[in-house]
Amino acid sequence: MAAAFRKAAKSRQREHRERSQPGFRKHLGLLEKKKDYKLRADDYHKKQEYLRALRKKALEKNPDEFYYKMTRVKLQDGVHIIKETKEEVTPEQLKLMRTQDVKYIEMKRVAEAKKIERLKSELHLLDFQGKQQNKHVFFFDTKKEVEQFDVATHLQTAPELVDRVFNRPRIETLQKEKVKGVTNQTGLKRIAKERQKQYNCLTQRIEREKKLFVIAQKIQTRKDLMDKTQKVKVKKETVNSPAIYKFQSRRKR
Repeated sequence: MAAAFRKAAKSRQREHRERSQPGFRKHLGLLEKKKDYKLRADDYHKKQEYLRALRKKALEKNPDEFYYKMTRVKLQDGVHIIKETKEEVTPEQLKLMRTQDVKYIEMKRVAEAKKIERLKSELHLLDFQGKQQNKHVFFFDTKKEVEQFDVATHLQTAPELVDRVFNRPRIETLQKEKVKGVTNQTGLKRIAKERQKQYNCLTQRIEREKKLFVIAQKIQTRKDLMDKTQKVKVKKETVNSPAIYKFQSRRKR
């Protein structure tokens, strides 16, 4: 039963692919179905209509017809290519354009420098890691004073506050005044996190200001190279510095 069903299915598939035909003409190949013939015929007639329309357009074309686009279009290997017009810029205009670039970058660098100064004034140059950036030097007259020296006693503060760079009150201040501000551990961690975030922002702005300074120097160097004065390269250009040239000295008139 199953074998008969498979045989019937195969015969249906064969009927779908090819048209039934007499046995004596099987050597001529498959007999095309009508729907396949219609698809092939429609495609052929569509192409013929397109070619006929192109011939008619070519016959009816006005030989004196002109478009401005024709002046910058040429036919190359059967493809229309539009010629790109080259901008005519004088050396004086190019120098002025470079000057505008330098002024814009210099303006952005000055803005970054002002933001850096504002951040520094807010942070008071405090180190968020708790380490001093500068050394505190004490002077003594005798070796005995050096041996008996105690930092907490000399600074008149508690031993727990000696490692602090900021907020290091004296003992008398701690005895008279009450503790102000956040005292719980969660609040202190939040404040420390915000301070570290501000220091990271300050570091990024300092790096950005340095990069803008280098870019401005490189643009200014390229602008100076447009001068026709004889020059000799002294140092190659690097990522962090522009190229250095030595120009021939020439007296200005």
